[in-house]
Amino acid sequence: MAGSMSMGVSAKAAGDHKDMVLIPSGEFTMGSHEHSDEARHQVVLDAYLIDKFEASNTRYKEFMRATGHPAPAYWDDPRLSKPEQPVVGVSWTDANAFCKWDGKRLPTEAEWEKAAKGPEGDNHYPWGHHLDPKKANYGQNVGRTTPVDSYPEGVSGYGVYNMAGNVFEWVDDWYDPKYYRTSNALNPRGAEKGYNFANQGPVKVLRGGSWLAPETSLHTSHRFWNQPENNSYGVGLGFRCAKSASMVSDEAAQAGRDAFIQALVGMGAEKNADALASIEKALAADPDNKEYLATRDLIKKSMKK
Repeated sequence: MAGSMSMGVSAKAAGDHKDMVLIPSGEFTMGSHEHSDEARHQVVLDAYLIDKFEASNTRYKEFMRATGHPAPAYWDDPRLSKPEQPVVGVSWTDANAFCKWDGKRLPTEAEWEKAAKGPEGDNHYPWGHHLDPKKANYGQNVGRTTPVDSYPEGVSGYGVYNMAGNVFEWVDDWYDPKYYRTSNALNPRGAEKGYNFANQGPVKVLRGGSWLAPETSLHTSHRFWNQPENNSYGVGLGFRCAKSASMVSDEAAQAGRDAFIQALVGMGAEKNADALASIEKALAADPDNKEYLATRDLIKKSMKK
């Protein structure tokens, strides 16, 4: 069961960052003037990676098979259960367990919002400042979730899909309606404890609107909440994962060194095409490495002879 699982059983190696987007370090404007719990403030984040797509039913099925984790609510609902659709009916606890299994974690609220707002740092919607019904799945306009790679014209400026609509997404933070007024400016992690609505228990943050929710939930600063063990509204509750860039750098550096060695081996065997392919892999991991750049030049010169 979930309590006994190991990150080592992930079907995707922790160093595999396919379908993740690197969000560079820097400042952005968090919050908006829409609601009282969204006070605008400046935030600086370290670089991180975030999944390009919401977690799909396909990936969640791999997780269940590997760990014995129980199926979420609505798993057999024909409107929502196709492999390419986002998994729904998951609690925060479920989402957190999946991300750990996958060698990742849930994004912080600030990380989610920056990825949604894009390089401009303050978009009202992922694609800009004006609502476009053709760029998101919301308000029961479709009547079901859509594939995780749907609405390519609605991606954020960083290339992240469905940050508005489709499914509400769990993030790591506890929800407190006053937190934005006291938030740390550097890498905020959310409130120390969640607000307890009607004595139902402290709540975690949800982001992004859903296929059921109205257009008012689509803006990039909109905050919603639920108890971490609860999947009420589960028909529209999903998630995506994130990863700190510091966790990536060592892995990328090692991958670059391995590819560099293979390039040298190829050069020694006069297999320049193989050597060039290897050095390109090294540069993909470490684009500014002067030794790799110089080696690529040498290989290209050899190929011209």
